[in-house]
Amino acid sequence: MVTYRIPVESFSGLGEEHAYTLPEKEYFTNKELMQMIGEYDALLPIFQRPLDRALIDAGRRLKIISNYGVGYNNIDIAYARSRGIVVCNTPRSVCYPTAEMAMGLMLSAARRVAECDRRVRVEREGMWGTMRNLGFTLEGRTLGIIGMGNIGKTVAGMAAAFRMEVIYHNRRSSVEGYERVDLETLLRRSDFVSIHAPLTGETRHMLGERELAWMKPTAFLINTARGAIIHEEALAACLAKRAIAGAALDVFEREPHVTESLYALDNVVLTPHNATGTVDTRIATGREAIANILNFYAGHPTNVVN
Repeated sequence: MVTYRIPVESFSGLGEEHAYTLPEKEYFTNKELMQMIGEYDALLPIFQRPLDRALIDAGRRLKIISNYGVGYNNIDIAYARSRGIVVCNTPRSVCYPTAEMAMGLMLSAARRVAECDRRVRVEREGMWGTMRNLGFTLEGRTLGIIGMGNIGKTVAGMAAAFRMEVIYHNRRSSVEGYERVDLETLLRRSDFVSIHAPLTGETRHMLGERELAWMKPTAFLINTARGAIIHEEALAACLAKRAIAGAALDVFEREPHVTESLYALDNVVLTPHNATGTVDTRIATGREAIANILNFYAGHPTNVVN
């Protein structure tokens, strides 16, 4: 069962011995899922919608949940494990597109691309000027990466093309070739901070009022991971008083709701959780999720997170 209408090209690897069900509209409602899930062996949900324990319990035949996305905070993975259900994610297909989006947001915030686009449509010739609309270059700046996993390392590689210095903060593992620092040091030294950590009990509100105060007044904060890693209201207040130069956010604490005051600020770029929003990526993510299911039943599970 597929909870959301993803591209049909994703299912090209399935043989005739496999049957799948897609919603006729955009997605199955929770009521529909509760009524139907009991007849299915595998579930392919989307990262943006939570699966609660009641739904997991209703899946009496479920053996595997293959999440469409790298993040899996929408699933109670410990409870799924207690029920003997494997949970998988799709880290490979989303890695490069997310890193690409992080760099795009970084450039947009630093060079004021989104702001200038909005203003030139209104002010027209009135906004031109050699010493107006000035931003920041990436060259020679320090990029601090929070969460140096696959996506973080890909961003670090891209940043090298912009001649940036990279430092990082991981809670546990170390990565060769880059300087590992504690969170406070990273925030105090970085000109750009890019978040690539998963949302867990440890990382929820990792960046709040105290941590934002450690950042330089000329620094930018980029988030393509999960919104709740940042205390969104604290960030909105920080941006409103120009305590940091700006932010670029693809994810939000209570999606699709965005803290209202952010809409009025020129020093923040807002995008609708779209880091993996390309046609190619949507198809590839579906194929990776399907491959997880096929590999599980073939006896060699892939991308298991629980």
